[in-house]
Amino acid sequence: MLMLFAFLFGSVVGSFLNVCIHRLPKEESIVFPRSRCPACQAPIRAVDNIPLLSFALLRGRCHACGQPISWQYPLVEGLTGLLFALTVARFGVTLQAAFLLAFLSGLVVISFIDLVHQIIPNAVTLPGIPLGLLAGLLVREPPLLDRLIGALAGAGFLYLVLYYGGVLYGQEAMGEGDLNLIALIGAFLGWRAVMITILVGCVVGSAVGLSLIALGRLERRQHIPFGPFLSLGAGVALFLGDRLMAWYFMLQ
Repeated sequence: MLMLFAFLFGSVVGSFLNVCIHRLPKEESIVFPRSRCPACQAPIRAVDNIPLLSFALLRGRCHACGQPISWQYPLVEGLTGLLFALTVARFGVTLQAAFLLAFLSGLVVISFIDLVHQIIPNAVTLPGIPLGLLAGLLVREPPLLDRLIGALAGAGFLYLVLYYGGVLYGQEAMGEGDLNLIALIGAFLGWRAVMITILVGCVVGSAVGLSLIALGRLERRQHIPFGPFLSLGAGVALFLGDRLMAWYFMLQ
């Protein structure tokens, strides 16, 4: 029942995250005006704004104009609900879980904005870094020093990739927003998680990029958003990091 409640609450939060994903790139208020249909601008009725359920009942179309509703909306709601349920199952109803839920919500917003607009909003990453360090003072797991090292070392490593990638290939290997994102991840999860995050992000990102090139969907020098892959790596580090580290040291 606790996990079910966490999922339902997370899906409600996901509905708000959809507003953030839609409005932050446009530098619009995430509070006012109330939610509207992107196609006809009609205000969305409360009965049509129930996470997941309304999309199914409306058969994926706006009640006012009949235009299709993007699958992003139920996807974000369902993903956020799942992340909330997993976090509560792993960390319980604790202060640590509360900080992690805020962190994961930020990653969802960052990932979807980066996928659509290829930008990582500073409005999410920059306030999130001190919040993660504050969590180190209140929760102490991982310790504050680990978080500081993770934020600085992770951003420093990606800065070197950014700089030398530009020197070698004549273009940026990644955006500066990725530096802020990895610093955010380090501030919440510590330096060990940053190592796993970068490894998973690079491996999965390379696999996806090479697959898209092989399918003719991407040119060799064309960028793909790296934020979603770093966010995926952070999720793996959070929920599976201890097992991955134990498995690695067993092989030594």
